[in-house]
Amino acid sequence: MKNSNKNNYKQERTDVARFMRRLYRQGLTTTSGGNISLKISDEIIVITPSATDKGRMRWREVGIMTLEGDNLTPELKPSIEFEMHLSIYRKNKDVKAIVHAHPVFASAFTATKFKINTNLTAEARAICGEPLFVAYALMGTKELASLAAESTVKSDVLLLENHGVLTIGNGLLQAFDKLEVLENAAKITLIVELTKMKSPLSKLRIREIDKLFR
Repeated sequence: MKNSNKNNYKQERTDVARFMRRLYRQGLTTTSGGNISLKISDEIIVITPSATDKGRMRWREVGIMTLEGDNLTPELKPSIEFEMHLSIYRKNKDVKAIVHAHPVFASAFTATKFKINTNLTAEARAICGEPLFVAYALMGTKELASLAAESTVKSDVLLLENHGVLTIGNGLLQAFDKLEVLENAAKITLIVELTKMKSPLSKLRIREIDKLFR
């Protein structure tokens, strides 16, 4: 399949670039870290590349790939994690967007045995559910891609051991929202644990939220 000027997916690439700049502006990733993708069809995705300033990304810097892994924008180097994105889309037909980043507080929990408690606020429970911890695999490898894809069947929010966070959604806004809320939940967990004044949602309230939102 060849890309053409007619199908340069400018709007979709613009949206991905905008959310990447937003991710950086919110302090949820670094200049060189993180990647975002959007599935356009059963054949095509657009995805942020490697070696690009994430804080100033523009639409022409967002790559186009097939789900088989063909790079339709050879002038752009694919993200090191493109296999992880492709594997998740292949595993979950209903997933439309993926956000992977390294927010400081949530990422800190990936290097500990402590859990981010999403049961401390109704918003965190409703939006993030129960985050899933994924065992370590080297970044950019097929092993990590496989582990992440299998894990997204169980949860929309993944904590990649000693690495970062990955969220999936039915669009860019939903996937971004999950990551941002998770970062806030990580901060709240830390504050609550430090103060030792924990008052989480009761099981009844959790069931009510899950029934309403999940």
